[in-house]
Amino acid sequence: MTISLPLDHMTIAEKLQTMEALWEDLSNKSDEFISPSRHGEILSQRDKNLSEGKDFIHDWDEAKERIRRSIE
Repeated sequence: MTISLPLDHMTIAEKLQTMEALWEDLSNKSDEFISPSRHGEILSQRDKNLSEGKDFIHDWDEAKERIRRSIE
């Protein structure tokens, strides 16, 4: 199945809304697929970076709001 979106005619806000809709749908069906093993390796490295103070966690809702404000 091929899906074509009018990306050249969509605003950034419309593209982000499309991505959010796709992510929500995928996350509701997460039990239907298995992540590649490299994802676990990346998560382990990120945990290590967090514990060493090399990385920070940002609230997702706040991050989305920051992104929305930056594109308006």
